[in-house]
Amino acid sequence: MSVHDRVIAIIAEQAVLEPSDVTLDSTLEDLGIDSLGLVESIFAIEEEFDISVPFNANEPTAGDFDISNVAAIIKGIENLMAEKT
Repeated sequence: MSVHDRVIAIIAEQAVLEPSDVTLDSTLEDLGIDSLGLVESIFAIEEEFDISVPFNANEPTAGDFDISNVAAIIKGIENLMAEKT
């Protein structure tokens, strides 16, 4: 399963949706993911990919990690994984 598919599966699970309902343009807000769901999604992503996401739950939009939509989240994860290797 690709990074893209794994991230979409994690986000879909948090939103209680089918992965097919999650598009690259979807925002977490569009998907009904609240601040707690966002934190849970970040933890699930960190565990799934064995990475540390630079994310501050108190100021989610203030960090360097772009959570503006699903495509940005996937790109950020791919970048973090590339930096790790």
